[in-house]
Amino acid sequence: MPNSKTYLTVPYAEKDAAKALGAKWDAAQKKWYAPAGANLSSFAKWQTEAPSNATKSSKPKTQSSTNKILLGVVTSAKDKKFIAYSGDQPPWI
Repeated sequence: MPNSKTYLTVPYAEKDAAKALGAKWDAAQKKWYAPAGANLSSFAKWQTEAPSNATKSSKPKTQSSTNKILLGVVTSAKDKKFIAYSGDQPPWI
């Protein structure tokens, strides 16, 4: 599409390099993008998406979909009375 922006994932430390290649800052999206008609091979290092319109079309992440990583350790004890806990004090105090 000739009127599309290609959003980039540019670390803060590399923003000047991206800007020197012609990247622009989209304040509303808070992202750098390669403007329409730019040579995308120059931005391949930061390119994470296919070219898209300025509006987001993806479904926003819900908290339930982002909390799928379980923290902690799963243990199994031979003693049925064993209670695993984390912290300085056991939960029954």
